[in-house]
Amino acid sequence: IGETTTGSSTSKARDVRLSNIIAAKAVADAVRTSLGPRGMDKMVQTGTGDVLITNDGATILEKMQVEHPAAKMLVELSRSQDIVAGDGTTTVAVLAGSLLDSCLSLLEMGIHPTKISEGFSTALVKAMEVLDSVAIPVNLEQREELIKAASTSLNSKVVSQHSTLLAPMAVDAVLKVAEKQTNGSTLVDLKHIRTVKKLGGTIDDSELSDGVVLTQEASKASGGPTRVANAKVALIQFQLSPPKTDVENSVVVGNYAAMDRILREERQHLLSMVKKIKATGCTVLLIQKSILRDAVTDLSLHFLAKSKIMVVTDIERDEIEFISRALGCPPIAGLESFSAEKLARVELVEEVSLGEEKVVKLMGILAGPTSIGRTVSIIIRGSNNLVLDEAERSLHDALCVVRSLVNKQFLIAGGGAPETEMSVALTKYANELSGMEAYCVKAYAHALEVIPYTLAENAGLNAVEIVTELRKRHASGQHDAGINVRKGSVTSILDENVIMPLLVISSAVGLATECVRMILKIDDIVLTR
Repeated sequence: IGETTTGSSTSKARDVRLSNIIAAKAVADAVRTSLGPRGMDKMVQTGTGDVLITNDGATILEKMQVEHPAAKMLVELSRSQDIVAGDGTTTVAVLAGSLLDSCLSLLEMGIHPTKISEGFSTALVKAMEVLDSVAIPVNLEQREELIKAASTSLNSKVVSQHSTLLAPMAVDAVLKVAEKQTNGSTLVDLKHIRTVKKLGGTIDDSELSDGVVLTQEASKASGGPTRVANAKVALIQFQLSPPKTDVENSVVVGNYAAMDRILREERQHLLSMVKKIKATGCTVLLIQKSILRDAVTDLSLHFLAKSKIMVVTDIERDEIEFISRALGCPPIAGLESFSAEKLARVELVEEVSLGEEKVVKLMGILAGPTSIGRTVSIIIRGSNNLVLDEAERSLHDALCVVRSLVNKQFLIAGGGAPETEMSVALTKYANELSGMEAYCVKAYAHALEVIPYTLAENAGLNAVEIVTELRKRHASGQHDAGINVRKGSVTSILDENVIMPLLVISSAVGLATECVRMILKIDDIVLTR
């Protein structure tokens, strides 16, 4: 009896593993066709009927309705890659699928999952050594190199024909907000880069603006100013309107004298508020959107216009933190705490027309006590929402690529070169090992070839021929041989300027391996109600 129970539990574990691997592979195969510069795009229709066109692996997987728990791990995996490196989200899913495929053949040979997991771990350490040995150190002063890396990331996107404009924009934006740490490293916080989408025009009209760009328009009521030089800006969270009672109640006015008095006092109340604001020297008011009552009334706008104060209303709640940090002025919650030291100094505030829409630009922010003084805004233009959204996603990837380079200052060749290099080195290394480990490392090496194979396949080339040629070049010591999609052959890829940050590929290989080892270790699925 003892034998039969262990037998059935072993077969159950095998079935669970098989089902997990097949489910995760199905997800990987779904995004496999959108890998590389010649990859296909996916059209995603959301539940609300919105259509989205993209080939960003993380976006596709996130929008997919995945039921299987193991397949969900692949979605999480691509999200982790998006957070760590921002690019290579398709690569990581395809790699994981290929590694799972090689696990299947190893499991069929009767190798224990723990042994496979250990073998993959050994292979990963060796693969990282190989990557470090072929990486090229880069200096942040070499702007051209950074632009090449950003445009490589953009080449596989829908907006690839605009990479000459978007790549330098991404590089300049990141370099402007990068800050040197005391320990010598450089830190980039992408929160300091604000992306504003405006419909109309083409992507070529997109621009990088030094400072903050607000999507709201300046208030035109009563002819207030729309351009202020050497401005003092206040960000307020209180309302410039007559006070209301806290509870719902009605005031009965019996005669005209009382009515006049109410209007007179309202006017007096607003006038005294505006006078207090004017007394601090404030020339630009940014007012937060209010839900309970009107943030401003026509009368208060009239007084502000008379005092030559520019007003921008309807600032959203979630923008307050960014604006406050960028300008270095704390949000002011009440009139009693409104003082001159809470004002930000900005060289120029003006309203600019973009086609039919208008934006307010705050340029030349003078670093204050709490201000970072390093904020840039990117205005993306596009003819329709599909293009706009995809341009924003692509630009985010490009920004992340430059950020990865700033964090880990090493470049590596693209075009399937690093994967082939790792594969060739690991196959050589496997010959020195003995026993099951050698098989596992060899299988790992073979699985890495899926990236060059898929790149060639998506570009319509003969994949087997290309991968064999690649292997031959790398074995003879040409580290930068990669697939040149434009010429349809294997060439030295560095001459083609196809480069990417080391962090993208190293994190992709590391995360994919971790994920596969995790799936391998699962031998049962327990459902809880």
